[in-house]
Amino acid sequence: MTEPKEVRAAAPPQSREELLGVILAGGLARRMGGGDKALVDLGGRPLLARVIERMEGQVGDLVLNANGDPSRFGSFRLPVVSDTVPEHPGPLAGILAGLEHASALGWRWIVTVPVDTPFLPRDLADGLISALRGEAAEVACAASGDRVHPVVGLWPVALAPCLRRALCVDGCRRVGAFADARHRALARWTVEPYDPFLNVNFVADLFEIEHGMPFD
Repeated sequence: MTEPKEVRAAAPPQSREELLGVILAGGLARRMGGGDKALVDLGGRPLLARVIERMEGQVGDLVLNANGDPSRFGSFRLPVVSDTVPEHPGPLAGILAGLEHASALGWRWIVTVPVDTPFLPRDLADGLISALRGEAAEVACAASGDRVHPVVGLWPVALAPCLRRALCVDGCRRVGAFADARHRALARWTVEPYDPFLNVNFVADLFEIEHGMPFD
């Protein structure tokens, strides 16, 4: 993967208020039969509402990355930022859209989370910041148990040109591959009593989660 030489590491954030949260909901939800995964009901509330509730207070502001008519998300009162790369190349496109939107508004860092993770840790932002600063890294991603969750990450806005090149020139499609090419830190969480990064991929997951997970 070729990287622009002008990219420089950003000074690490000092507080949550310096972070723009980006909820990634730009996918096609193929494994759930299509449609808007963000609006799928889980325990009486849309997935998007649960993720918003988890992220509020952890970041300076929140935006939603989604494609199509933004009016369908009007009740959530979030700015909607669409992909800037065509043909739905995956979550990297959502991260890029978040980075470029943040850059236009003067933010220096974003935190990305997928819309299908309703149990995100309430100390997510603090954990990512601590991992980044502790290793003097360029980016930080979440991990739990023996799994890394690269879509849950802390990214400097200065990476936007590099990511655009990776997507549009190098053909990179995997978030993990892009993060691995950087100086990446891992912020770790326990999977007890449950994995906070448990995600909803299939319709059957909704039933299992509703009957086996605590809602708070």
